[in-house]
Amino acid sequence: MTARVCVARIGAAHGLRGEVRLWTFTEDPMSVTQYGPLSTKDGARQLEVTHARAAKDHLVATLTDVTTREEAERLNGVELYVARDKLPDTDEGEFYHADLIGLAAFDAAGAMIGTVAAVHNFGAGDIIEIARAHGPTLMLPFTDAVVPTVDIAGGRVVIEMPGEIDGDEPDSGSPGI
Repeated sequence: MTARVCVARIGAAHGLRGEVRLWTFTEDPMSVTQYGPLSTKDGARQLEVTHARAAKDHLVATLTDVTTREEAERLNGVELYVARDKLPDTDEGEFYHADLIGLAAFDAAGAMIGTVAAVHNFGAGDIIEIARAHGPTLMLPFTDAVVPTVDIAGGRVVIEMPGEIDGDEPDSGSPGI
């Protein structure tokens, strides 16, 4: 199956004629209008953004075959995907999250740590999630210092485990609060 990338998520209905709020995950939000039909996560439905306009922090979009508010409401929360090969090439040091998922993760000495399970962004920067065969999943900052090597062609990333966070030592003489 061709790799697919989530490029948008449909939000609440907007107005009475089937428009939806659309949150895009692309550098240029309007680029979702240029990819042609987008598919749902399960691939069961194809929708094309036929018109879009910028709103405060999202787009207001018209989708193919969505003409009523009720139809638009049923799409709330649906993620839209495009085939990876329809996306533009990345610049040096840039990656699509989908290209990273499944890469083997090694430490600097070459020992296997696990596999890249996901890349998240909770608002303070990208976090790379490494699934290990034994032990808890690792959630690490996806920075050049922690992930100095990304070799997509070689199917691997190198992880430099961050040191402990500096902070005050607990005062063992004071009562717990």
